[in-house]
Amino acid sequence: MFILHCITKSKWDKDKENSFYGRESIDACGFIHCSSIENFWRVAPNFKEVEESLLLLCIDTNKVKSVIKWEDHDNCGREYPHIYGELNLDSVVAVLPFLKNRNGDFISNKELEQLSSY
Repeated sequence: MFILHCITKSKWDKDKENSFYGRESIDACGFIHCSSIENFWRVAPNFKEVEESLLLLCIDTNKVKSVIKWEDHDNCGREYPHIYGELNLDSVVAVLPFLKNRNGDFISNKELEQLSSY
């Protein structure tokens, strides 16, 4: 299964050469926020106002060394994957651009649609 994590391009450029990612998120929240591919459109509006270029880390859950818990922290009736520990970057199988239309709304990547069929 694949899950997604949204990250700024500048953050990824800084961290991609490391073996692990996510210490800042873990220190702030206790985990790394992620989403299923199918539900990403529901969280994408959270990034609408971000002007910096964004990327989607496509993560193979079978390769993640930390614990992944599916939780509904917002009581919205849907569970989202949270990674409790740093993300080993060899579990990132693709890095895709976060595409937006001129209104800032998320547009799904063709590659993302292909990943969701696996």
